[in-house]
Amino acid sequence: MGQREGDVIKRTTVPATVESMGAELRGLGIEPGGVLLVHSSLSEIGWVSGGTVAVILALQAAVGVDEGTLVMPTHSTDLTEPRNWSAPPVPASWCEIIRDTAPAYDPDLTPTRGMGKIPETFRKHKHAIRSAHPHSSFAALGPMATAIVGEHPPPFGLGESSPLARVYELDGQVLLLGVGYSNHTSLHLAEYRATYPRKRTTRDGAPVKVNGKRAWITFEDLDNDAGDFEQIGKDFAAAHPKVVKRGNVGIADCMLMSQRAIVDFGAEWMTSQRS
Repeated sequence: MGQREGDVIKRTTVPATVESMGAELRGLGIEPGGVLLVHSSLSEIGWVSGGTVAVILALQAAVGVDEGTLVMPTHSTDLTEPRNWSAPPVPASWCEIIRDTAPAYDPDLTPTRGMGKIPETFRKHKHAIRSAHPHSSFAALGPMATAIVGEHPPPFGLGESSPLARVYELDGQVLLLGVGYSNHTSLHLAEYRATYPRKRTTRDGAPVKVNGKRAWITFEDLDNDAGDFEQIGKDFAAAHPKVVKRGNVGIADCMLMSQRAIVDFGAEWMTSQRS
């Protein structure tokens, strides 16, 4: 048992279970049969009997095993243009080697990076479908999975051709499970829809399969900035207190909200405040 797990045990009074988390998720107001986009932190829930598998089963039970659709971000940012890396950076002399040799993105094999243990387990579910974007993929499970992640071209990976826009069209909910608004990926969709002076595009690259062979491709994207997401979320909650539903799953503070509502708010906020 690692030190981190020991710390989680010390913070936990009673272990969370599939049944207890399912009841808490339903109490938050998750809509059975709907679309639920989840951002999560396993350690914030406390000690869970069954770990990530139990959390996923509880989420399935809350949204409906057969009728609901779960969606999670499964990003792989270690396949981005290496000259842009800062956490950590690599020597400039390595960049060409990385571009020439990094294995192509594979939805089945490529691991997530910085997403946490729950999405990494979720993407491996035998019935989950993962989108084809080499950086900003999403995995989905349920009857609307193909409609949400089936098409995800490289350019502007969190914009109108992304799973985020499909969740918006389906009027899905977003659950922040032990994480804050800085993790609210849907606010990137708001960036694409907002108008502000410093908005600009950039070029990125990735190793992908082209006609069955590995190739490094380049494509255009928005220069995203999540630095004000926490403030946007706080302002949204203050303006729409009934839209943001709060509660606990295990010991994790959670927020559930309409994705469409916060995206619309975020686009207006950025247009007026990002000057």
